[in-house]
Amino acid sequence: MINYLKGKTIEILKNTNNRIILILEINQIGYEIQIPSRFARQLSADNSELIQIFTYLQIQEDRQILYGFASAAERDLFRQLISVSGIGTQLAIALIDTLGLEELVRAIVTGNTKTLAKTPGVGAKTAERIALELKTKLAQWRQVVGVTVSSASAIPRAEILEDVEMTLLALGYTNEEINQALSALSKDNQMLKNPHVEEWIKSAIATLSIDK
Repeated sequence: MINYLKGKTIEILKNTNNRIILILEINQIGYEIQIPSRFARQLSADNSELIQIFTYLQIQEDRQILYGFASAAERDLFRQLISVSGIGTQLAIALIDTLGLEELVRAIVTGNTKTLAKTPGVGAKTAERIALELKTKLAQWRQVVGVTVSSASAIPRAEILEDVEMTLLALGYTNEEINQALSALSKDNQMLKNPHVEEWIKSAIATLSIDK
């Protein structure tokens, strides 16, 4: 099993199936690796810089596919996702791309199926299955990932998150901006204790205004 590869970025492209492919050169060998688009946006155009890619090798009858991730935690979450019945590699990558590592783990642990269902291809039943099969596993694993949802009092209610998301969408913010704001606020111990959705909305807008 290949744990990780370290080399130089030669090219990032979309193949005929609209998947993001990284060409990574190591010792004059070019490896073709499918990566999430989130990861692709983080990579530098300077191909003289060595980068480390955490990998998962899928072996099929007629081919081998190498998947790459920005961190070991993201790669391990990918493995957890594809262990769920009906979740293939492309849907797992779509979940990571849509929500990001922390928001995805948080949604699963808190059973927030509406957040999970924002991912293209994930319906209500699939979201429920993901939460049901992985909630306990990820609750035990979350400290490795670094997502602090250790107690019920420290988890914002799904209703609060949903109201914040709907309000920000109505105000014209993108899903990526909303996930970024909620991720930042969910690390704030004071906010985690705040049951008032209006305060969450104000704080989210303030956070996004600072980022801009």
